[in-house]
Amino acid sequence: MYAILKTVLYFSGFFFILQSCTETAAENTSKEVITQTEDVKINPDVKMVTIKGGKYQPFYGSDSALVEVQDFLLDERPVTNQEFLDFVKKNPKWKRSNVKAIFADETYLRDWQNDETLPKNADPDAPVTFVSWFAAKAYAKSAGKRLPTMDEWEYVAMADEETANARNKPNYSAHLINLYNEKFRERNKVKISKPNYWGVYNMFDLVWEWTDDFNSIMTTSDSRTGEYDDKGLFCASAATSATDVLNYASFMRYAFRSSLKANYTVENLGFRCAKNLQ
Repeated sequence: MYAILKTVLYFSGFFFILQSCTETAAENTSKEVITQTEDVKINPDVKMVTIKGGKYQPFYGSDSALVEVQDFLLDERPVTNQEFLDFVKKNPKWKRSNVKAIFADETYLRDWQNDETLPKNADPDAPVTFVSWFAAKAYAKSAGKRLPTMDEWEYVAMADEETANARNKPNYSAHLINLYNEKFRERNKVKISKPNYWGVYNMFDLVWEWTDDFNSIMTTSDSRTGEYDDKGLFCASAATSATDVLNYASFMRYAFRSSLKANYTVENLGFRCAKNLQ
């Protein structure tokens, strides 16, 4: 009887140890899966420039109230093909074959040859395009940054090469219209043109750019739906005329933004990152 009891206890102990090891292994596997779904941090090699804040007159709205922009940091150029490729390699859930439809439409990274191969003949130093707002935000967060607000972007966009506010220069305004009409400008390298007053490159000559609140001038409850009341935008556009080329250039940007939904991807739409000053 004693021998039988000893044998039972022995096997019971063995089963308990085996069960504990199995549970521990399952727990470790679960933790590993969870870790793999979290965004891996990246460290893109791009200079950030300091933008001294101030007040500016936005294009939208029906009054003349000025908007105040605080000091902030902004990438000197848009995010490139190579940088976004490095991001998706480290964060597989943002690969073309893995991304969920709610976060990116069917044209996400459409021209890439596969999940980890850039388009044929694409310049690695050209701005990345066909990326959604969700993907851009994920990239920025992974880099320890954020997307610029619309007011921050428009504030920097007022500058030319010599002054922080070039809105009253007719030649500067006409130049923007010419840039917007250039075809395939998104295929060019970053930083080929001259920087503006702040040391920021390619605000107009390469791609349209996502902002964190791209539809903030609309009344919307969910950026995924893109439902809005566009009265504010077209109230402002009523003052636009063929001779007011600055307003027309601004209107083109606001009209483009108003047409977007957060999961849209467009051939000439990219982004750059911003950051709060410490």
